Amino acid sequence: GSRAEMCGNGARCAARFAYLNKIAGTNMSFETDAGIVLAQVDNDLVKIKLTEPKDLKVGFTLDTDIGPITASSINTGVPHVVIPVDNIDDIEIIKLGRQIRYHGKFAPAGTNVNFYCPLNKNKIKIRTYERGVENETLACGTGAVASALVYANKTKVKSPVSVMTKSGGWLSVYFESKTDVFNNIYLKGDARVIYKGEMSKDAINYTSVENFTKGN
Repeated sequence: GSRAEMCGNGARCAARFAYLNKIAGTNMSFETDAGIVLAQVDNDLVKIKLTEPKDLKVGFTLDTDIGPITASSINTGVPHVVIPVDNIDDIEIIKLGRQIRYHGKFAPAGTNVNFYCPLNKNKIKIRTYERGVENETLACGTGAVASALVYANKTKVKSPVSVMTKSGGWLSVYFESKTDVFNNIYLKGDARVIYKGEMSKDAINYTSVENFTKGN
């Protein structure tokens, strides 16, 4: 991967890590390349306030190998394209996602690509092809926010919107809206400690792979 301006799920994990390691209290703020993010930790649930979304564009056409696609885009800290589909499980997400990620319309930086389908009025299911990872991921926080906001813009549903990710987990997106402007955006979901590890000083002291392979 490579450095990104912002990662929604990474921000939530960082907040819980900071709290568990007594770096910060239950309420904190930290800086990202996209701006200041606020976080609130409640046991394993973490709620973050994202920077204000920008560059909302709705209902434009993208030419792809499978024909023209109607899409929308929004920047929720990083750029996202959002595409509604009828059957999300049948999408060839690697092929189509990669093509849109590198589409000339979004050059040179590229974009993340999200597909969503409604489950009911305030619930959607998404799949995300992530720029940098260059593959589908199990969840994308900023992608969940982007999809929820585009869906809300289209259907005029009220906050919050619940988002099911590829992993089967749920994220909640809270927002305020007026016409086509969204603000006070929050992302909430669990952030669990999976394992703890420790890197030895011997590993840190290797100055390069070349020295390692030479046995220095």
